[in-house]
Amino acid sequence: MAGLSDMRFFFLFMTLLISSTCGVWAASESSPDITNVQLICGKIGSKLSSVTIAECNDILFNQPRFYSSDGLPILEKHYAATSEDAPRILFIGGIHGDEYSSVSVTFKWLGMLHKHHSGIFDWHFIPLANPDGLLQKRSSRVNKNKVDLNRNFIPAPNFPEPLAHWRERAKKRARYYPGHEPLSEPETRMIHQLIDEYRPDVIISVHAPHGILDFDGNSLKPPRKLGPLYLRQLGTYPGSLGNYAWFVKGIPVMTIELPHAGIMPTPHDVNRMWTDLVRWVDRKAKSQRALVLKEP
Repeated sequence: MAGLSDMRFFFLFMTLLISSTCGVWAASESSPDITNVQLICGKIGSKLSSVTIAECNDILFNQPRFYSSDGLPILEKHYAATSEDAPRILFIGGIHGDEYSSVSVTFKWLGMLHKHHSGIFDWHFIPLANPDGLLQKRSSRVNKNKVDLNRNFIPAPNFPEPLAHWRERAKKRARYYPGHEPLSEPETRMIHQLIDEYRPDVIISVHAPHGILDFDGNSLKPPRKLGPLYLRQLGTYPGSLGNYAWFVKGIPVMTIELPHAGIMPTPHDVNRMWTDLVRWVDRKAKSQRALVLKEP
């Protein structure tokens, strides 16, 4: 009988252990907690040589509330201003997953801001808007659904429909596929929601590899340069973020096109670009914010 009791105790113990472990696994998979931030930081740090896992975790990202088409958490960080009339800047990196420098430089600037945020400006960062594209074995411009997120926004009324433009002008190149309809992807719906919730005065998006500074919008005078990058406006494509934000929502968009997709700018140039950007925000975005607050 003692042996039977011991056996029953053993099976009871194992049942409780397995149930408890399964409960932990289920919680970690379904609950959007800090574990998901550590997960995505681990993947980013393993993929990019210029962003360490510790550097990512040190940012103390907000609890994830947005997920990619493949279910990966999208990192989000908000630095609130001390005044309601402070300029609001929505900052987006990594819309295209194969533009490594876009993500890496955004993390460098985010690290600077994390150390020196004074509350003068209100910043909202999405350093990697397309984790599916970056974190697969061979990084790609598109997301898990093979959609170019920078062609998946709502086009302005006087621009061609993105899918028709892709078929007729982009020669159906897979890298530029806009999706079957605007905002079909969770990543672009996230940005659409952030624009409506956050109501930024300016959107800054980091890309590569054209090595220029682009700008959509005439309510703000763009900077002549940021560090080594000089202003050269490329125009907008239907369904792009610049086309949507400025022509549909009336929000200026600064597009920072780094010189190389796979090569980081020098630390000196990274610092120069950030310094010039903050100076421009201080001069121009402040005046834009003042005008917005005066509107009835």
